Parts: sequence; C-alpha cells; structure tokens
Amino acid sequence: MPFAIRRGLPSLAGSAAVVTAFLMAGPSFVSAADRYPAGNFEVEVSEIASGLEHPWSVEVLPDGAYIVTERSAKMRIVRNGRTGPPVEGLPRIFVGGQGGLLDIALSPDFAVSRKLYFTASIPGPGGQGTALFSASLGKDERRLENLKQLFAMNRFTGTGQHFGSRIAIAKDGNLFFGIGERGEMDRAQDPNDHAGSILHITPDGRPAPGNPFADNGKGLPEIWSKGHRNPQGIVIDPADGTLYTVEHGARGGDEINAPKAGHNYGWPVISFGKHYSGAEIGVGQAAEGYDQPLYYWDPSIAPGAIDIYRGAMFPEWEGDFLVAALKYQLLARIERQDGGAVDGEERLFQGEYGRVRDVKVAPDGSILLLTDEEDGKLLRITRAP
Repeated sequence: MPFAIRRGLPSLAGSAAVVTAFLMAGPSFVSAADRYPAGNFEVEVSEIASGLEHPWSVEVLPDGAYIVTERSAKMRIVRNGRTGPPVEGLPRIFVGGQGGLLDIALSPDFAVSRKLYFTASIPGPGGQGTALFSASLGKDERRLENLKQLFAMNRFTGTGQHFGSRIAIAKDGNLFFGIGERGEMDRAQDPNDHAGSILHITPDGRPAPGNPFADNGKGLPEIWSKGHRNPQGIVIDPADGTLYTVEHGARGGDEINAPKAGHNYGWPVISFGKHYSGAEIGVGQAAEGYDQPLYYWDPSIAPGAIDIYRGAMFPEWEGDFLVAALKYQLLARIERQDGGAVDGEERLFQGEYGRVRDVKVAPDGSILLLTDEEDGKLLRITRAP
C-alpha cells in the first residue's frame, strides 16, 4: 500500500522568521536571510531575486548564475543579484490559464554546447497544446539560437489547464517529460493520445529506444507510461537512475509515482481523491492493471515540482523527496529510508512565501525555490551557521 497523508499536517517550520527581510522594489535586490527551524537544526532562506512574473522553472548555469522561465513567455538570467532583460528568440507561445513558458533543463554538456531544452504551451489547429524545444543560449545571453521544435502533442484543444510539464534528462541523454490530460480525463487512458502521459524521446526528438509501443503499434511510440492526471514534477534520482513524478490529483489524490515503461497509473479509473464536486472517481482506490502511488496526499497540496536531495549541505536529508506545493504554500520534505521506503513528511515555510512552484537542489547542496506570484521570487535555502 502507498504511504498516505490523509489530513493537513501542522507545519514543523512555520514559526515567524527571526530575521525579517527588508523588501526593496525591483528584481535586483538580495535580501537578508530569514531563519527557520528544520528538525534539529536551522535553515536560512535568502531572496536572490524578486519581480519575476509567475516564474515556473530555474536552473543553475555553470558560472553560478541562474536561468529562470516565467509563465508569461519570458526567460531571464539572474546574475550577482540582478535580473536581466527577457532573452529573445523564443517561439510563439500560448499564454493563458495554466499555459505559457514552462520548464527548462540544461543539456549535460551545456558548458560546451550551451544547449538547453524547454517546454511551453503553443497555439495550433484546434487550440493549444504542450511542445518541447531545444535551443542554444547565445554567448552574450541575449537570445536563443538554433531553435528547434522537438515534439508537440498530437491533439490540441481549447482548454487552458493540465499542460504538465517538466523535463528530466537521463544519463544516456534521452528526455523524459510529462503532459497532463488537458482537463479531459478520459484522454489519460488512450494510448493513441499524448495527453495524460509520460513521454520519452531522444535529444533530436525521435521516440527513445525501449518505449513500450515503439514497435508494436498499440500506442504512440513516444509514450512511456499512461494514466497520469497532470504531472508537473519529474526527476531522475542521480544515485540509481530511478524516474519519479509528482502529479496533481483532483480534490485530494496528489501522487508520487515511479513510472515504468508500459505501466498505467490509473487516472481516472482509480484515485485516492474525489472530484471537486465531491463525487467518487472511477471504481475506487485500486483495480487490477493499475499501479499504486508510492505516496499520496489527501487533501491536495497541489504539488508543483519534485527533486531528490543529493548534496553535502543537508546530509540528514540525503535521498529525501523535496516537493514544492502551491495550495498550502510550502516545501514538503518526504523522508525516505535507505531502501527508499517513505518514512514520513516534514512541512517547511508553510504560508511564508506564497505558492511554491519549483524546487531544485543546486550543485553546492543548497535548495532553490520559485514562488508562483505576480511578484515571484527566487529563494535560496542554506544551512544556518
């Protein structure tokens, strides 16, 4: 059985900050640190940038600067506490509802190639849908070059929700990314529809080897797994290569899954949540042929992203899941035993910074957060002295 949270937990680190950040207009200000208890030690949260318009994803550049996407179809560089102008050269993007410029991921050889990948909702016949692009960041960081659309989902519709979509790059260079069922839940069970799926493609956009339908014609060759409602977090554990996702339920039923090739994760046939109307979903919480989540929340926390802590700054958290939460405005740390089994949850910063959209473990072991607000912020979590 999956490990479950069935009710809201009290925050373990929601006390008032003992150091209050002096807020200053403009995106170039780096604030003093707020301090919070976290288990048996304390952490500090520093503001790296503000004034971001619904930021969605952040990556650390080789020189320690940050590249950030904003849902409003802007990509910016944050360096030395200053936020640069929008990078030029983006494709035409649909901005509306939950759609816009979404995730960004740096190619493993970015330091040499300057290649990156990003997802976005784009307009097309029938409405809008999720697409994935590659490009290279110009040396002056002012524009994207060599832009290429690698993938677009096969059915666009007029709905404005459940686009997914984060990217995880495997050691072989192939890409995993998720697309929600676009608010039309039965699409998640159709193997000939990209909606409600985890996709797996090569860096040039072809179906990746090992995909379950690549050779048998029983489904689309890019599909890795089905039955996903709206996976907005995806990560590959660098320790063992296991793929994990976090995805939105309805009224409850947010899930962490470990998608496997050809497996079905149940939406909308099974779920640990209910419809927003209160009606039951599908046939219940389990049925033959559908995988159970590793962990779920009821009520929903509205997860925005997931990462796995592998770093030196917080050795106590080694191997734990870190999940950004929009609804409860927090960072959830999901404790895992050495064998990977879930062992509990700690909630950090609840209500302190607004809707938390992204979480990333930085190369130095610190943790980065983005807040999904009109005045969105890039925050950095470090160990307090």
